[in-house]
Amino acid sequence: MTHFRTRFARAVEGLTPGYFALVMGTGILSVGTHLEGVDVLSEVLLGVCVASFVVLGTLTGWRFLAYRSAVVVDFVDPRRGFGFFTFVAGTNVLGVRLGLEGWYAATAALLVVSGIAWLALGYVVPWTAVLGRQERPVVATANGTWFIWVVASQSVAVAAASIEPVYGSVRRELAVLAVVSWSVGVFLYAAAGVLVALRLMLYEFGPEELTPPYWVAMGALAITVLAGARIVEMADAPMVRVTRDLIAGLAVVFWAFATWLIPVLVAAGWWRHVRRRVPLRYDATLWSIVFPLGMYAVAGIYLGRADDLPVVAAIGRVELWVALTAWVAAFTAMVRHVAITVFRAPKEQSPTRPKFADN
Repeated sequence: MTHFRTRFARAVEGLTPGYFALVMGTGILSVGTHLEGVDVLSEVLLGVCVASFVVLGTLTGWRFLAYRSAVVVDFVDPRRGFGFFTFVAGTNVLGVRLGLEGWYAATAALLVVSGIAWLALGYVVPWTAVLGRQERPVVATANGTWFIWVVASQSVAVAAASIEPVYGSVRRELAVLAVVSWSVGVFLYAAAGVLVALRLMLYEFGPEELTPPYWVAMGALAITVLAGARIVEMADAPMVRVTRDLIAGLAVVFWAFATWLIPVLVAAGWWRHVRRRVPLRYDATLWSIVFPLGMYAVAGIYLGRADDLPVVAAIGRVELWVALTAWVAAFTAMVRHVAITVFRAPKEQSPTRPKFADN
């Protein structure tokens, strides 16, 4: 029991801030299967999403209280700090899915929580992880996790647009929030894209640096598409009225670019694991692949229906099952990893065969 407590405490201390990508990936697949009428599977995924959110929220709170120094280290690390935005995105994805069940109060409550976190982290993380660092150049540390800030912004837009038809008394305020957060997300994507591109072109870049979070570059575009489609469907409000045509057109453009990125990312993975033989092991960042795949599927299905684009919807349906396959693989690997690293007791060393340092 003592060994278990030690292993569990070590796991909590080392919990990556980006682990809420598990909630994001599971929640968006629950949304996708709901849209496709696969209700039983959607309900199962919703249950896993809720359980994951509760468990990760509890562990994150525990980590903040018991291992605050480890949390501070993450905040000042530009390679990990932007992972905190997965909490914002995961909260909103869960909220949107609950809204599909008619639980709009839960969606609104989670939007309030995520909105506050989005504003706070939007100022704290860039300062602590990037602008406040004395080391230069900071662009040398840019990576795919920086796009999670974009995903968080667009998730706020999706959640606000989802409950806008329900809460008529604050319709204009929700419209303002949706359009502003969508617009902020678009500009953040441009900024992150430039910085990550400079990192790739100006500094040495090997297969070890080509980690799964680079898939978020595609996922950020996909959620921008979904947010744009939801805003276009909102009732007339001054903020929506003047931006509807622009957002509708850009949503199609972003979907096209996200589609173009998929073969590039697949080829990069082939180069990393097949050509350069980097071992494929479980890591929490693998959920950064599952969410973009699921988000692309949902965005395609929704955009195809909203704008009467059957080809886009058909591509989204196919991608949904690809994303589900990736989810099963990642979830199985995660369960095995947790069982081995936390729950399995270490093997007792044989007293007749001691381990020597030089053998």
